[in-house]
Amino acid sequence: MGNLLGSWRFKEPSTVEECDSTWGSDSESDEPAAEDDSGISDSVSPAESERAAGDASPQLNESPESAPKMKRSFYAARDLYKYRHSYPNYKKSRQPNEYRNLRFYLNKIPLVPDGIYIEEILTKWRGDYDKLEHNHTYIQWLFPLREQGLNFYAHELTQDEIKEFQSTREAKRRFLAAYALMLDFYGIKLLDKSGNVARASNWQERFQHLNESQHNYLRITRILKSLGELGYEAFKAPLVRLFLEESLYHNTLPNMQHSILEYFVYTIRLPATRRRLLRYARQHYRPAHAFLWGPPPKRRGAGGGGAGTVGAGSSGIRAPAPTPEQQRRGEESGGIIMTSHDALKCPELLGGGLKGCAGLGSNVVVLDGTLRMVGGREERNEYNGIGSL
Repeated sequence: MGNLLGSWRFKEPSTVEECDSTWGSDSESDEPAAEDDSGISDSVSPAESERAAGDASPQLNESPESAPKMKRSFYAARDLYKYRHSYPNYKKSRQPNEYRNLRFYLNKIPLVPDGIYIEEILTKWRGDYDKLEHNHTYIQWLFPLREQGLNFYAHELTQDEIKEFQSTREAKRRFLAAYALMLDFYGIKLLDKSGNVARASNWQERFQHLNESQHNYLRITRILKSLGELGYEAFKAPLVRLFLEESLYHNTLPNMQHSILEYFVYTIRLPATRRRLLRYARQHYRPAHAFLWGPPPKRRGAGGGGAGTVGAGSSGIRAPAPTPEQQRRGEESGGIIMTSHDALKCPELLGGGLKGCAGLGSNVVVLDGTLRMVGGREERNEYNGIGSL
């Protein structure tokens, strides 16, 4: 028996469906309040109701039958599956367990390679948006994970370090201050100790920047993951809900839609909370037939209709068609179309090629330009900050 257990190896999921447990126990009914740790309500405001009614029969340029049959990003689904399940294939980090992340947060060591201490970042960088935008080494230190990022000087978290961090008041205080610092950079303010958030006074300027600076979506994914690792799982849902409202309802962050739905939502570990967020997204997503992230058709009954109905792609799910601009850019670059997250996270891209990235997901942005690491930093092109994670 000992030999059998010792030789057991985790088998990675091989499909999006195997990675996604969101709808596994769903009955399309409201879950009991005790299941939900998000503080999110499914109630709809009068304005939202009026908008939904007005969009009940959207005027589409093409029918569901004519849209390309595509799938969700397996690369994203697998990445978030590993995170939510605490890295089941986890191996010990390559560095000795020196609690370097905790020591950084205790202001005992600076981040590497810049030599900056946490207190300097928290006291002098707030409001310095150029520095927060263009420096690409601090984010891995402010929001550590159990996975290696592209700043190879940063250390992965370990289970023991996580426990020690969560029991250290000074580290937790600074971690929340770092979270508030980044929220301000994005035009958002932290309202309370429960993680509720709202637009900040500078939201218009910052949202415009965030809509155009897509490497920040990688940073947000890291921030959400780190919140969960360090004891602030409940802070995720309010932030993801705000991003959904801004991107789908208010249309202030339209470029963020697919990063929210492919990545941000799936950092949340509680399936009931993910379902609530996805139901809200499905209500406001346009065109309705292109919504990829609802329950599989088999769980909705034969011939299920309504705004959330999905088409029968190769995985039973239909993706949105490329816009004319996306199609043009895809043709000019040899037809390679992928999500911004897929493109930015694929480590093989550091060599300037796309090998090893087969199966990357849906149609959001074409990656052009090459990446090269120089002394632990990235050479910048139009995707400045691609190596943020």
